[in-house]
Amino acid sequence: MDFNDLIGGNAVYLAVALFVLLSVWLGVRVVPQSQKHVVERFGRLRLVMGPGINFIVPFLDRVAHKVSVLERQLPTAHQDAITTDNVLVKVETSVFYRITEPEKTVYRIRDVDAAIATTVAGIVRSEIGKMELDHLQSNRAEVAQNIREQVRLLVDDWGIEVTRAEILDVNLDEATRTAMLQQLNAERARRANVTEAEGKKRAVELNADAELYAAEQAAKARRILADAEAYATTTIAVAIKENGIEAAQYQVALKQVEALTAVGQGAGKQTIIVPAQALDAFGDAFKMLKGRS
Repeated sequence: MDFNDLIGGNAVYLAVALFVLLSVWLGVRVVPQSQKHVVERFGRLRLVMGPGINFIVPFLDRVAHKVSVLERQLPTAHQDAITTDNVLVKVETSVFYRITEPEKTVYRIRDVDAAIATTVAGIVRSEIGKMELDHLQSNRAEVAQNIREQVRLLVDDWGIEVTRAEILDVNLDEATRTAMLQQLNAERARRANVTEAEGKKRAVELNADAELYAAEQAAKARRILADAEAYATTTIAVAIKENGIEAAQYQVALKQVEALTAVGQGAGKQTIIVPAQALDAFGDAFKMLKGRS
């Protein structure tokens, strides 16, 4: 074997080795965790490779598309809409989505972001057109949920999952804003007047309750006094019944003596004018006292 034959043989081995290395290089594919690769054979879809090591047929198969499966956010969109009460609003929306079936996305839609943005805009106008402004302002979460469900159904054929659809803000034109501010101020004034009227009403009720309580207490006091007087009268009547009329006359005589004594202790005690009836009272009292003793 001469030198030329040796070189020719080595060249063949080298070519075979290079071919094998190239085949391995082309046939073994490592797909990152955040991607999926779409493989074509002669321009036709053959398979979709997931994360990890994958094998394809070299020179026949090729990776036509490398699609990220990470969640994406569309640019914040602004669109005009009219509510059922004829209020023009400018709605600010934000949409998040991710690709779940790359083979549908790459073969059924050209511009995914533009398609989703157009779909969301149409659904937002349709949903807002079904409700009044007050309902829209107070039920944003419900509206966002309806928008998300409708978008999900429409983009399902594109291999896309809408994960979030949010209404960030609802802006009004200046005239509507001014009218709503006036309405809000009027409502606040009405509530203040109602609160003040309720306070006055409560004060009147409390005052009436206080007067009623005072009247009840006065009536109770009068009733107690009347009961005491009735008791005293009953006691005297019982005493008269048991001891006779003399006991009553004795008590009257004592009271008369006490009254005359009090008159004698006054400032004009040097001279006391005693009526004849008083002398008779003294006489009767002394007789009774003597008789009692």
